[in-house]
Amino acid sequence: MPLEVPSDIVLETSGILPLPGKRLLVTTRRGEVYFVDGAFAAEPKLTFSLFASGLHEPLGIIAAPAPRKGYYVAQRAELTRLEDTDGDGRADVFETIAKIPISGSYHEYAFGPVLAPNGDLRVTLNVAFGGATQAPVPWRGWMMEIRPDGQMTPIAAGLRSPAGFTVTSGGDWFASDNQGEWVGSGKLTHIERGDFLGHPAGLAWSKQPGSPVSLRPEDIRSFDEPMPDVAKRLPGVKPPAVWLPHAVLGISNSGVLEDLSGGKFGPFAGQLFVADQGQSKIARISLEKIKGVWQGAAYAFRSGFDCGIIRLAQSEDGSFFTGETERGWGALGPKKYGIERLVWTGETPFEIKEIKAQPDGFMLTFTAPVDRATAEKLESYSVFGFTYLWHKEYGSAPSNRAGCPVRKVVVAPDGLSVRLANICLREGYIHEIKAAGLRSAQGNEPLLHPIAYYTLNRFPDGNRIIPLEVKEVELCVAPIPAVASANTKKHPTKAPAEWGDDGDKTIVLGTQPGLKFDQALLTVKVGARVRLVLRNTDDMLHNFVLCAPGKGESVGNAAMALGVDGAAKNYVPDTADVLFHSALVLPETSDTIFFDAPTAPGDYDYLCSFPGHALLMKGLLRVEAK
Repeated sequence: MPLEVPSDIVLETSGILPLPGKRLLVTTRRGEVYFVDGAFAAEPKLTFSLFASGLHEPLGIIAAPAPRKGYYVAQRAELTRLEDTDGDGRADVFETIAKIPISGSYHEYAFGPVLAPNGDLRVTLNVAFGGATQAPVPWRGWMMEIRPDGQMTPIAAGLRSPAGFTVTSGGDWFASDNQGEWVGSGKLTHIERGDFLGHPAGLAWSKQPGSPVSLRPEDIRSFDEPMPDVAKRLPGVKPPAVWLPHAVLGISNSGVLEDLSGGKFGPFAGQLFVADQGQSKIARISLEKIKGVWQGAAYAFRSGFDCGIIRLAQSEDGSFFTGETERGWGALGPKKYGIERLVWTGETPFEIKEIKAQPDGFMLTFTAPVDRATAEKLESYSVFGFTYLWHKEYGSAPSNRAGCPVRKVVVAPDGLSVRLANICLREGYIHEIKAAGLRSAQGNEPLLHPIAYYTLNRFPDGNRIIPLEVKEVELCVAPIPAVASANTKKHPTKAPAEWGDDGDKTIVLGTQPGLKFDQALLTVKVGARVRLVLRNTDDMLHNFVLCAPGKGESVGNAAMALGVDGAAKNYVPDTADVLFHSALVLPETSDTIFFDAPTAPGDYDYLCSFPGHALLMKGLLRVEAK
């Protein structure tokens, strides 16, 4: 339910606090704090009252617990308490609780605060972007705990861009993180004191007094292995509880929220929800703890929001509010900022409610009984496993893919659960579980979201329903090979023999920070022989895709939809709207292609089709008549 914002307010919503009396308190990236009324009405008409302004990009707000008064916000450089002492509706106390070191990098965000069970506050601190060091000042890449008197204590290191975190009703801390250098894909990680979570920049401060982290920068190198494999031989390394596959369940994972409504928000009470800024969507996560280690499944939940979501909040009636902004990052959706309300209609969709690991497979539980005829068919399901590599490069393609054939299916008498027995499951790997052939007992409906991604950190003990194959490895399907970035018709890396030289025109196209090419307009003559060099000097992966006129947006959307198969295809969709493309180019490398310019004059879109980049990283190739 979109909530219309008056045109004179730029509501780049960065924090939301539902208040008694059906009122909201909202922070913006531009530094304002507003009381918002009218958001709960059947036909909402919002009114805004300014509570505070002049803050430095606050990215969260909470109420101060009694006997403290007012509200806490995390600015870039400090944790601040705001209070209205004279009752006029405006903050007149701006108390600095703790200073947060910054160096000036735009990427040094501070997220939170979140109230800890002991009454202290926690924040998470982004690393800086690029450069020789990404933690030039203390505690970048860390979760920190701050007492009301301002004493700051380090909790855990290894974070990159932990835009969302929460403490659950059971007292466990979980944080999301974004794909980037040292982070193969989006993820949700369980955080305990002393953990190292993967990004080594923050280890520069692990020798500081009070640090509970024992690892040092020299302990970490670009392993190019799955993180769980390294963790087995390097104590202190903590892999994610749940991976969120890039371009499938988001590209810039953000706010994390536990559904504490007791069923007011639907059938997923107690589960976690993770927002995404780039794809303007929300994923859902069910967790379980096996042998002391958290793991679980991630599912698509809801997409199509007006703008990128960085904050989630739940009100007393169970409804969710989403805080949205796209400035500087880009996001799907028609708006640049805003706030929306998500309300359960009371109807329960046919969904996978949760997945639990078994000694030889998975137990799938559903929101409604399944049709036994389709549920008992092995071909109704498919499972394959994959992982991401832990290395210094930006992100990772899905690696070590292999099928996990379903050998047996057992349907519960009530039809509400199905147990799958598989071979070739691997500890520490993500397993895509697809139940596309399943139908509901009533209405013969397919699952609303038939695919889930289970991160199998540990196998549980218990009874198997298929025997353990002595030579199971020999029975496993061979790894699915990635498509090589070879010389093809649309990726022509060699000049045609008939050219006899490098062509009529050489274009060197560079990249810049902030999702930009260094040129937004290129010009060539009709039919010209073009040598194009994509030189990537940015810290992210990029490509060049030349499209038919006016087709850039649809090609970018199609690339986003490729999911876990996208990396093997350079995130280039198989469509006639793509004329030519480069490979996916790593930072500080290049790729050269040779092609004949179109024979029809006009403006041809070009873009980077890496998921989420096409929203901002684009230009025009103008083909002119001779």
